[in-house]
This record gives sequence, C-alpha cells and structure tokens, in this order.
Amino acid sequence: MEKQLQQHGFVTSDELAAGKALVEGTRPKRVLHGADAMASLAKGSAYDRPVARAAKFGVGERVRARNFHPTGHTRLPRYARDKQGRIEAVHGGFVFPDTNAHGRGENPEWLYTVVFDAADIWGDSADPTSTISIDAWESYLEPA
Repeated sequence: MEKQLQQHGFVTSDELAAGKALVEGTRPKRVLHGADAMASLAKGSAYDRPVARAAKFGVGERVRARNFHPTGHTRLPRYARDKQGRIEAVHGGFVFPDTNAHGRGENPEWLYTVVFDAADIWGDSADPTSTISIDAWESYLEPA
C-alpha cells in the first residue's frame, strides 16, 4: 500500500519515515464521504473480469484451502489454510489481488464464498452452531 501511495504522489518516503505529512501531496480525484458510502458500495466495483475457463468448483462442493505461505501478498487467511469447507457461492471472475498488488497483472480468477464449521477452524471449544465464511480465489482451493 505504501508503494502505491508513493507511486500516485499521495505520500513521500520521508513522510512515511516521519509518520506525518511534510508537504502538500497529490489530491485525490474524488473523495468518498460517509453519507455516500452505501450508494457507492451498491454500485459494485470495476474489478469483475471474464475468466477464459469454467469455474472449477460448484455450490455445495467440498474443498480444502491450500496450505501455502507466499512471501508476497495473499488474501487467504492463515486460519483457513489446510482446512476443509463447502462452496456456498460462486461470484464470477475478478482481478486476482495477489498478482495485481505487485504489478504482475490482473490474472482474473473465479471467486467463491467458502463456509467452514467453526470447530474445524477454532477447535473443540468453538460454538458447534457457528460457521466461518471467507471469499477465496480459485487458486487458493483444491478438491477435498
């Protein structure tokens, strides 16, 4: 995030080191105010993309979150790695943030909501009626 803020002129490396603004930075082209947030969110995002192949998983299928530890950005929470869950929703294709955040392209992937039993994530002391849902890109998942 710091690199992106620097690239767009919102902050300098000296400001990051100082922890405060030292000069007038670039002004954003638009500012989202609290009163406008819900309407903006309802519009959706510009990050949906077509994916050349069909989704690998369907609603109801059992999957396992991969157990991997990349050195860069990932949106797969550590607590979900190597855990089994069930596909609850297939959202379509979206920009893959793991590569996009590092300037390696959008590489669109299918995005799924995966539901895990709380006990599978938090252990025997978890509420047996609770579940945990995460949104996971296809490359995070494998068949269970």
